[in-house]
Amino acid sequence: MSRAHGARANGAVVIVGASSGIGRATAHELAARGADLALASRSVTTLEVVAQECRSIAARSGFDLHVSVVRADVTDRSSIEALLEHAAGEHGRVAAIVNTVAVVAYGRFDEVPAEAFDRVVDVDFLGTANVVRAGLALFQEQRGGHLVVVGSLLGRIATPWMSTYVASKWAVHGLVRTVQIEARGMRGVDVSLVTPGAVDTPVYSQAGAYGGRTGRPPPPVSRPEAVARAIVRTLDRPRRTVSIGAANPLATAGFRLLPGVYDRIVRPAMHLGGLARGHVPPRPGNLWDPTPAGEAVHGSWGRHWLRPLGVIGVGALGLLVRRRLGRAS
Repeated sequence: MSRAHGARANGAVVIVGASSGIGRATAHELAARGADLALASRSVTTLEVVAQECRSIAARSGFDLHVSVVRADVTDRSSIEALLEHAAGEHGRVAAIVNTVAVVAYGRFDEVPAEAFDRVVDVDFLGTANVVRAGLALFQEQRGGHLVVVGSLLGRIATPWMSTYVASKWAVHGLVRTVQIEARGMRGVDVSLVTPGAVDTPVYSQAGAYGGRTGRPPPPVSRPEAVARAIVRTLDRPRRTVSIGAANPLATAGFRLLPGVYDRIVRPAMHLGGLARGHVPPRPGNLWDPTPAGEAVHGSWGRHWLRPLGVIGVGALGLLVRRRLGRAS
């Protein structure tokens, strides 16, 4: 996808999960470039607000933006197929699909009810599979298109109290990498995986909680706008995998090279930086139903309190990894 006029000529960008967090920030970033948009999520009321935000952003840059809004649930295969059919008919062509949908349930694996675990897998993994399947079918029919899936650092490492999300994202990464190999034989089709670390979005406060506590983004924390800009750069120049987060390489190296040390560190680190303070009763959060009142670009965390912890944590992990590599050389 090139600059704004090129984006419009090539078709619309479908953003699945556009009502909050990274999806909403990506909609804003594309609107500033004049790209036509098809916005989708479970929250139609919020989507209308996002659509108006995008029109206002585009107008400030001199664009008359064409934005459509569709209620879609990634767990409903026919809903995703209808979304893409609408987008292709309304906008003439779909240039790209960006899937940002994710839900989380906090708690030890044995504390999270089976139905809550299954629901996160349904949304985060099987929902992604529905988007990928429908997207590939459309792109092969069009003879071209770009699919961008937002994964996670937790698709490469593991952390306690987030088994639902970790299992789902590992599955998402495996699916996308497989599809990337297969898509090499599909004319004009690109598939990209974007893997952020912690991002200040409402996903933490909207999460299900079954172990007495909910989550917060562990340091270092990126802003949703940083991830959105990376997604747009990927649309401009397709890449197989894009990582966003200063600590991502170190965390991945520590997980793989120092598993024993990593396991001892990650529990207290999660308590200190990854779980919110205070007790909360069991709750489903937005697992089954959207929570429009909590949907926004940013969460309530900011980054000011995280900087000292981030510096200490990244420095300690980096030192351990360097020592291990030095011994191996």
